[in-house]
Amino acid sequence: MKAISKRIVVDEHGTPLEVILPWSVFCEIAETLGWDLDAEAEADLRETRRDIEIGQPEAFLPLSSL
Repeated sequence: MKAISKRIVVDEHGTPLEVILPWSVFCEIAETLGWDLDAEAEADLRETRRDIEIGQPEAFLPLSSL
């Protein structure tokens, strides 16, 4: 597991309020979570999910063909 350097901002009671991350770490997290996807990519992912849910294997290529 990767260690993430961060600073935690707390209030006067020690309750965490915010976390400050390096920009590069934030960008990596955003990419991992898909926050950086455009509308077309999001639509493609929704279509893929529907194909999986209805069991439509012909919508996919075998890995060996890539």
